[in-house]
Amino acid sequence: MLVIDGNKKVFGRMATHVAKKLILGEEVHVINAESILLTGDPDNITDKYLARRWLQHKGTPEKSPAWPRVPSMLVRRMIRGMLPRKKASGLAAYKRLRVYIGNPKNLSSNLELKEAVFKGKCRALSMRELCQRLGY
Repeated sequence: MLVIDGNKKVFGRMATHVAKKLILGEEVHVINAESILLTGDPDNITDKYLARRWLQHKGTPEKSPAWPRVPSMLVRRMIRGMLPRKKASGLAAYKRLRVYIGNPKNLSSNLELKEAVFKGKCRALSMRELCQRLGY
C-alpha cells in the first residue's frame, strides 16, 4: 500500500505517478487532498471547472456527467480520467484508489515525489480554494 501526501504537490505531476501505480496493481492512498495545487491562472481554472459542472444533456439532465465539489472526490474524479476505466483492469485500478481530506487514519507518507513539489515560480490554486469557488 502506497501513501502519498498531496501537501504542496502539483496535481498533474502527482496524478501521473498515482495512475501508473494503480495500473501496475498497487493500492494507493492520497492524503491531504485539499492541499494539492493546480498551476495556472486561478480565474481560468475556476471558469473551466464551473463550465464542466453546468454541462447537461438537454433531454435527460439526470444522465449528465457529474463533477463533484468536495476536494477528495474531485481529485478522485480527475485521476479517473487517467485510467482506462472502460476496461476491467482500469475499473479494478480505480477501486484501489483512496483519497482523503486531511489525514484521518494517521497514515505516514511512504513515497516522496520530489518532482511533483511546487516550486513557487507560477500562480497556483489549491483544491480547497477551487472547491470553495465551486460552492463547497
